[in-house]
Amino acid sequence: MQKAIVCVVALGTACLACAAGAPGERRLPVAEYRDKMQGAWLGQMIGVGWGLPTEFKVKGGIIPEDKMPPWRPAMVNQHDNDDCYVEMTFLRTLEQHGFDVSIRQAGMDFARSGYPLWHANAAGRDNLRRGIAPPDSGHPQFNKHADDIDYQIEADFSGIIAPGLPNLAIALGEKFGRLMNYGDGLYAGQFIGGLYAEAYFESDPWKLVAAGLRCVPSDSQYAEMIRDLLQWCREHSDWTKTWQLVEAKYHQDPRYTHRLCSPPGGAGAFSIDVKLNGAYIIMGLLYGRGDPDRTIAIACANTVSPTTRCRRSMP
Repeated sequence: MQKAIVCVVALGTACLACAAGAPGERRLPVAEYRDKMQGAWLGQMIGVGWGLPTEFKVKGGIIPEDKMPPWRPAMVNQHDNDDCYVEMTFLRTLEQHGFDVSIRQAGMDFARSGYPLWHANAAGRDNLRRGIAPPDSGHPQFNKHADDIDYQIEADFSGIIAPGLPNLAIALGEKFGRLMNYGDGLYAGQFIGGLYAEAYFESDPWKLVAAGLRCVPSDSQYAEMIRDLLQWCREHSDWTKTWQLVEAKYHQDPRYTHRLCSPPGGAGAFSIDVKLNGAYIIMGLLYGRGDPDRTIAIACANTVSPTTRCRRSMP
C-alpha cells in the first residue's frame, strides 16, 4: 500500500513560500520520484473507483458506515471517468507544446475534445466552441458553473508532474483551470495540485494543508474554508462534529454557497461547490491520519457528492 499512502497524502497545493525565501533546491532520486508518481496516479484511480458507487446517493447527510461499498481491485480501472480522462487532454497539450504553452492553445485543444462533460467543464468547452476565449470561458459572466468542482477534481496532473515545484502547479492552473473555472473554482485546483507537488517531500497531512493554505489568496473564501478546517479538526476529535460545522457554513449559509450552479441547501440538496467538497477532502486527510482506507471512507461518507471529491481528494 506504499504507493496508495503516498497518493492519499499527496492531495495538493502550491506554495508561494518557495518564492519568498524557502530553500531553493530539494533533491529527489529518480527512482523515488517514479515510485511516488506512480502511486499518485494509482491513488487517484483508487479513490475515484471506490467512491463512484456512492456518488449522489446521500446529499446533505452522512453515508452510514455499513453503506460504504467494500473495496474490489477491479474498481481501480477508470477509463471512462471525467475525473481522469480530462487530465489526459491537458497532459497531451503539454507534451506537444511544453510548459510555455499559451492558454489559447490549451483552450483550442480542450475545445476539440470529444468525451462527455458536465457542469463547469461542459459549459467551458461550449463557450470555447462558441468563440468565448479563455479565461472568459470560465468566468461567471459566461459560465454559471464557475464555482463547481471541475478543475478541483482534475488538477491532480499539475502536481504529479511538478515534484517540489508548487509554483509550477499554480501556473498550470492559470492555463488549464481558467478554461472552465474562476475564483474559488480555480484556487481549489491549484490547492490540489500544490499538495501533490509538496507531498513528494512531506508526508504530514497537517503540514501539507498548511502549505496549501499559503498558496491560496488569503482573502478568498476558499482560504477561509481551509483555516476553518484546520481549527475545527483540532477542536473536535469526532469528524462528524466538524461535518456539522461545514454543513452549516458551507452548504446552508447563502454567503458561502453562491447562487450559481449550487445554491444554499441542506439535507437532500445537491451541491458541487468547491468549498464544500474541498472541506471534505481536508477532513479525509486530517481525520484519516495516513490510513488510506479510513481517509477515503471519511471523504466519501460526508460529501454531498461523494465521488466528486473523494475521488480527487484521495490521490
